Amino acid sequence: MHPPIPISHLGESSEPDRKYRLLEQVRRAIRELRYSRRTEKAYVQWIRRFIVHHDRRHPRDMDAGHVDAFLRHLVLAEEVAASTQAQARAAIRFLYDRVLREPLTREVTGAPATPSGFVGVVLSTSELRAVLGYLDEPYRLCAGLMYGGGLRLSECMTLRVKDIDRDRHTLTICAGKGGKDRLVPLAMVSVPPLDRWLTRQHRAWVLDVRAGILVGGLTLALEKKYPRAAGDWRWRYVFPSSRTALDSAGQRRRHHLHGSAMQRAMQTAVARSGLTKRVTCHSLRHSFATHLLESGADIRTVQQLLGHTDVRTTMRYTHVLNHGGVGVVSPADRL
Repeated sequence: MHPPIPISHLGESSEPDRKYRLLEQVRRAIRELRYSRRTEKAYVQWIRRFIVHHDRRHPRDMDAGHVDAFLRHLVLAEEVAASTQAQARAAIRFLYDRVLREPLTREVTGAPATPSGFVGVVLSTSELRAVLGYLDEPYRLCAGLMYGGGLRLSECMTLRVKDIDRDRHTLTICAGKGGKDRLVPLAMVSVPPLDRWLTRQHRAWVLDVRAGILVGGLTLALEKKYPRAAGDWRWRYVFPSSRTALDSAGQRRRHHLHGSAMQRAMQTAVARSGLTKRVTCHSLRHSFATHLLESGADIRTVQQLLGHTDVRTTMRYTHVLNHGGVGVVSPADRL
C-alpha cells in the first residue's frame, strides 16, 4: 500500500489558535498587501496546483528546478498562453518571497510560452447597435455604461449610486484594477434609462430597509467610519443581485449582480445579432478606446480614462488606426 499523502499544508485551519497552514498564510499575506480578491483566488489556485504537481511536497522542500519543471509542464503539456504562465510564475514567486521568506536562488524562466498576439475585438457602431438591440434591462444599461465610459465588467457590477454625478456626467470608478480611482464619462444617452432604473431600485431599496436587508460589500473599517452606510441609499449597488446572503455575523445583505449573468446575456445577444466576431463584455471597453482614438482623442487622455499605468498598454488600440481598411488601401482595390 502507498503511504498516506500529506495534505496538512494544503488545507485551511478552522481553529484560530493553531498555526496557520500554508494556503491560509498565503491568503493572509495577500490581504495584508491589499491585493484584490481575484488576485488572491488566482494565486492560491496556482500555488495549490504547483504543490499537487510535485506530489504534494512542501514548497520548502523544493527549489527553482521544481518551479521550472512546473512552468514547463504548463507550456508543453497544457499549452497555456504566455499570460497564464506569467501569472503562475508570479504566484509561485509570491509564495517564496512573501510567505516562506526564502527567495529562489536563481531566476525562474521555465519553457517560455509564445505570446498569443491576440488583438482585442472592436465593434463598429452598427454592430454595437445590433448587439444592444438584443439586450434587455439591466444588461442593456450595463453595456451602455461599459461602452460609454470604458468600464471593465467588474467595475460596472460594483458601481454604487454615490458614484454617479449627473451634473458633470461622470462616473467615479472606486478601487479599479490596481486599487486606483478614476473618473470616466457618463454618456448622455445613458442618463434617461439610468434614471428609470434607479427609480425602480429605490423602491426596492425601501423594501430592503423595511426587511432589515443591508448593503453588501462594505469592509469593517468602512462600516466603522460610516456606521449608517449599510442602510444608506447612496451606498447601494446600481445593479444589485436578486438574491441576498448572510454575512459572518448572520446579517442578511444584498450584494451586486454577478458578472456571469452579464456575460451570458452578452453572448446570447451576440448570437442573436448574427455577429461572427469573438465578442465579449471586454470588447465594449476595446471599442470605447478605439473609437475615441478614431475621433481624434489624445492617447494620454485615453490612457487616463482606461486607468492604464503604462501608455504602452494603451498603444495597442492604435492597431485599428494603422491597419486594415482604416489606414491602408488594399492592393485588390486597384485591380
